Amino acid sequence: MDLALKGRVALVGGASQGIGHAIASLLAAEGAHVAMVARKEEPLVEACQRIAQTHGVQTWAIPADIRKAADCQHILDEVASRCPPIDILVNNAGMTFRSPLDQFPVEQWHNIMRTNLDSVFHASQAVAQFMIPRRRGKIINICSVMSEVSRPTVAPYTASKGAVTDR
Repeated sequence: MDLALKGRVALVGGASQGIGHAIASLLAAEGAHVAMVARKEEPLVEACQRIAQTHGVQTWAIPADIRKAADCQHILDEVASRCPPIDILVNNAGMTFRSPLDQFPVEQWHNIMRTNLDSVFHASQAVAQFMIPRRRGKIINICSVMSEVSRPTVAPYTASKGAVTDR
């Protein structure tokens, strides 16, 4: 069987559950080794073990808060000490909070922006410092249909995902 990503290393944010876990699993199914990042250690370790056992690739659980620049540097330090250089970064961490805009809590606005937008910047900037000298690598930003269309209770989510899209 020809595995398209055999031997490559992918770093996936928000990888312990949902879309991030599915992305990590699909990358592993194509032969990539996967460094998985999420804030909660226990579910992250369990997700890594499942993917490694299912696909026979190496996985690394890196508990960190990808919303923070310092944690992104910690992630890269961990990756550098534990696995080969990153070939693929998948910026997937995301969250939302629903509320009418006129009642939307300011702290929730900031939480959404830190998770959905700041994390993309911090992780991309950190990984780019290794990809650029190697002249190799892919950065994939996960958006949403809500990048283009909003609803009354999710305007901040739409703003954060719209800022990440390439349109």
